[in-house]
Amino acid sequence: MLTAVATVTADEAVSVVFVTAEEGGTEAEENQPAETDLNPIAPELKEMAWGFGSFAVLALLMRYVLYPRLRKGMDARYEVIKGGHEQAEQVTDAARDDVARYDAQVATIKAEAQQRIEAARAVLDGERAERLADVSTRIGEKRAAAATEVELARTAAQADVESAVRSVASRAGELATGRTPSPEVVNAAVSDVMSAGVSR
Repeated sequence: MLTAVATVTADEAVSVVFVTAEEGGTEAEENQPAETDLNPIAPELKEMAWGFGSFAVLALLMRYVLYPRLRKGMDARYEVIKGGHEQAEQVTDAARDDVARYDAQVATIKAEAQQRIEAARAVLDGERAERLADVSTRIGEKRAAAATEVELARTAAQADVESAVRSVASRAGELATGRTPSPEVVNAAVSDVMSAGVSR
């Protein structure tokens, strides 16, 4: 059975040798180069050059292309936010001014309404006083007229009563004495009795 053995030389040349199973043990060991101590973690010089070069390109790209754009975007965003804050403060101040004006107008309207209410109350009090005075005057006039009527009625009734008392007294004197008393005596007696009754 043939076995292929590939070897790589230092100048990166690849050689392939086919050996049989019997002769492969010794010949394969003879054709292999001597092993050198290679560290798999230690980077090679060209890997370090490529890494440093790519880092330098990325750093330059970040410093001169990407970071200025990022900074410009951040500044623009900051200006937008700052403008929004200033506009919000202006709107807030305007709203406070509007509220202060509204409160002042409400206070003015309340004061005017209070003045109008006081004026209306004064007018109503004056009209009520005038009407009460008119009513009191009318009541006084009616009371005086009623007192006059009462006095006239009493005087008329007193005259009628005196006339009735005279006729009764005259008739009683006539029945008691058998003769008609003189009208002057009867009038004097009735007047005395009536004046004494009135004074009581």
